[in-house]
Amino acid sequence: MAVTLHPAAQAFDSIAARFDTRYGHWRSVAAQRAAVRRCLVRAFPVGASVLELGGGTAEDAAWLTRQGRVVTMTDVSPTMIEVARAKLAPLGAPLPYVVDAGALDDAASSLVMRNEGPFDGAFSNFAALNCITDLTPTARGLAQVVRPGGHAVLVVFGTLSVGEVVVQLIRRDPRAAIRRWSRGDVTAKLGGQTFSVRYHRRGDLIRVMAPWFHLISTKGIGVFVPPSAAEPWISGWPSLLRGLEFADGIVSGALAPLGDHVLYAFERTTVAAAS
Repeated sequence: MAVTLHPAAQAFDSIAARFDTRYGHWRSVAAQRAAVRRCLVRAFPVGASVLELGGGTAEDAAWLTRQGRVVTMTDVSPTMIEVARAKLAPLGAPLPYVVDAGALDDAASSLVMRNEGPFDGAFSNFAALNCITDLTPTARGLAQVVRPGGHAVLVVFGTLSVGEVVVQLIRRDPRAAIRRWSRGDVTAKLGGQTFSVRYHRRGDLIRVMAPWFHLISTKGIGVFVPPSAAEPWISGWPSLLRGLEFADGIVSGALAPLGDHVLYAFERTTVAAAS
């Protein structure tokens, strides 16, 4: 029986086969991904069991696996999972499978069973959670799958990204320049598919993750490194990009709200998970 995917899943499913070809060679994406990975290896020690939400084509899951972490990758797109499986199987990683992070509470018991117990931590990179309007089921599910003391590292779109504003104004698209200021759902388009995006704010994330998680740090990802909207132009200037990466390393904590993405690191409390 055919499964009907919700709009965001349809959009990413439609570009899964060419996703790495489109984004894999962009230096701005690589720079931002490297900044996230430095945080991930600090949050999750060698040998840690880690759940990934919205893992796409498994670029981060494969990298973390090679760094000695045990990563169970999930994504809402079946075709993304097929691409991811081809990367992860040769590494001996747990096979990825389809999970809707927006209904994580429904999948929590199965995930814990597959992992033979709670995970040491969980993460989501590059705004997968921005495709979810209400993160309450996601937070409730994370509380069920992450052990007390474990970390949840969530990377979402920044709502005050200066780089996004500048790039979109240069492209003469003022509406896109300010779209992240919206507090409601915003229409997005990818692969010819239309879906909704929600730009989650710091206070909203803290509230939805409580009382099961408390915020321990934030980091701007791409404060000076521009968003992917600057591609492919910025990839033609590698020396400039290296300088922007260096600057990000200095100011990413103090200027976290200005990042293209913002990384929120939470710690699991001892409050019992909702069932």
